[in-house]
Amino acid sequence: MRIREMATAFLFHQDQILLMKKSESRICSSEFWSGVGGHLEPAELNHPLEACLREIEEETGLQAKDLRDIRLRYILLRQKETEIRQQYVYFASTVHPNVVSSAEGELHWIHPQALPQLHMSAIVTKMLEHYALHSDDPDIYVGTMSVTPVGKPIVQWSVLKDPAVF
Repeated sequence: MRIREMATAFLFHQDQILLMKKSESRICSSEFWSGVGGHLEPAELNHPLEACLREIEEETGLQAKDLRDIRLRYILLRQKETEIRQQYVYFASTVHPNVVSSAEGELHWIHPQALPQLHMSAIVTKMLEHYALHSDDPDIYVGTMSVTPVGKPIVQWSVLKDPAVF
C-alpha cells in the first residue's frame, strides 16, 4: 500500500462556500466538485497547513492575509485501490470573494443549500454533511471511510483528543 497525503480547504465568504469544478482528473473521469487543495510535497509532510496555504494561493490567488480563522477541522482516511489516502481538511473564511482562475478547475462561490445537487466524492459529501451539523464544534474530527455490508459508503467519525486532556 502506498500513502498519499493531501491538504484541502473549504473557504467561506458570507453565506457562500468556494468550490472548484473539475472537468476530470486522474481520480475521476467525469465532472466533479471539491474544495481547493492538493498533494503534500515531500518538504510539507509534517506541515499540512503550509501545503494547504500553498495550494490555496496557487489555485485561487488568495494569500494567508486574505483568510480568517483557518483551522484544521477534519482528517479523512480512505482506501483507493492500492493507496491509503489521508486528507487534512481546513476551513476558513475570506475577507473578500475575489479569486483568480487556475488550470486546476473553475472556481465558484456556491450556497450550501446547493451542495446536495453537486457531484462530489463520497467522503467529501459525508464530511460536508457532518460539518453542517457540527460547524460550531471546536473539535478536530477523524473520518474513516468504509462500506456497509451492502456496499454503500459510510464514514465513522471520532473526535481527535489528547488522552491526557479530558
